[in-house]
Amino acid sequence: MDFSTRYVALGDSFTEGVGDDDPSRPNGVRGWADRVAEQLGAADPGFGYANLAIRGRKLRQILAEQVDAAVALNPTLVTIYAGANDILRPTIDIDGLLVEYNEAVAKLTATGATVVMFTGFDARGSKVFSTMRGRTAIYNELVRGIAGDHGALLVDYWRFSEYYDWGMWATDRMHMSPAGHATMARRVLDVLAHEHSIDVPPMTPVPELSRSEALAANARWVREFAGPWVMRRVTGKSSGDGLSPRYPQLTHL
Repeated sequence: MDFSTRYVALGDSFTEGVGDDDPSRPNGVRGWADRVAEQLGAADPGFGYANLAIRGRKLRQILAEQVDAAVALNPTLVTIYAGANDILRPTIDIDGLLVEYNEAVAKLTATGATVVMFTGFDARGSKVFSTMRGRTAIYNELVRGIAGDHGALLVDYWRFSEYYDWGMWATDRMHMSPAGHATMARRVLDVLAHEHSIDVPPMTPVPELSRSEALAANARWVREFAGPWVMRRVTGKSSGDGLSPRYPQLTHL
């Protein structure tokens, strides 16, 4: 089928849709990008959607694996978010990485597509991830510059205070919940100035815990999520190993 409007989503777990489980969909997730595609395509039979994002991918991997593939699909709209997994590494050359990011965004905007970028989230409410606030702030300023230089639209995740509510996050405390993904879809569509009718699912319940219950919950989180996450990084493995892009070719949801 020939598509007159072509949306290609690039990135890592954020864009793949991790945290928004849906066993009926590829890789078992839905996510904000699917919701955006559903809204954009609702009244457009010529709308096609591809999602090349894979969880665990770092910035250079996203650029190497996804940018040329996106260009080959002749997109009219591209969303890209890359770098979050790099920020979480022990060491990072943010300036060097963002030079490469700038080159990739230049390549994407040269296609004539509308390009949408994202700042990183301000994780000040997390005792673990708040240690990365300084890195994320530097990343964000460089991203704002890239977006401005190339005429890309910007979804300013850093300023979205609704995500300070833990109900917007999945039980792994790393990925958005279904409510978080639905809210992000609304934010993206607002930036695109596109009308939408997205219902936000109920937020993940966050019970009031006693001190002992909180300690037990934190220990369980370390055992089930943080520990395996650290181990993958120590051993050079990724949660995305063996996974393929959810929608490598244009489709109509």
